[in-house]
Amino acid sequence: MRIHRAISWLERAEAAAHDQDACFIFLWIAFNAAYAADVGSADSARDQLRIFFARLLALDADRRLHTLLFERFCGPIRTLIGNKFVFEPFWRALREHDASERWREQFKASRKVALRAIVDGHTDTVLGVVFDRLYVLRNQLVHGGATWNSKVNREQVRDGVNILLAVVPVVLELMLEHPEAGFGDILYPVLQH
Repeated sequence: MRIHRAISWLERAEAAAHDQDACFIFLWIAFNAAYAADVGSADSARDQLRIFFARLLALDADRRLHTLLFERFCGPIRTLIGNKFVFEPFWRALREHDASERWREQFKASRKVALRAIVDGHTDTVLGVVFDRLYVLRNQLVHGGATWNSKVNREQVRDGVNILLAVVPVVLELMLEHPEAGFGDILYPVLQH
């Protein structure tokens, strides 16, 4: 069911490729359908995602995710990592009128960790940072924090779409190739009336 749902949203995303905002949202739904599981309320979405990526990377003997991130998307990933507008502490500081510039120190530290992970080839860390940034972009779009087809955020939306269009199919392939891996119970099972 998880894969069926994810593929349906992936197909919808591909059909909306002309509208990058819609494509990004549909891709995020496809990704969410693949990884979201009922693991208990104590686990945060970030923890759940970290566990999911760890499972996928353990199954990815051919290092397909690594190759995508480090060979195909190195430039867009560096751009995302260096973009304060997809860094949640920047927005939190702005909302809270925090003039301390702590967000800037966190941003520098996050960039340093991410760039070191790129240099060292740490796929798990890079995936975590990239999806943290994409999650902020997702929130901006889904919660109405951006204007549809705006000129302001085109670069990160374009890069996000391209990354997700490449990563989501690989995620689904890995899941299909390893049905024994067990990705947990889906959040909303199909129930008969």
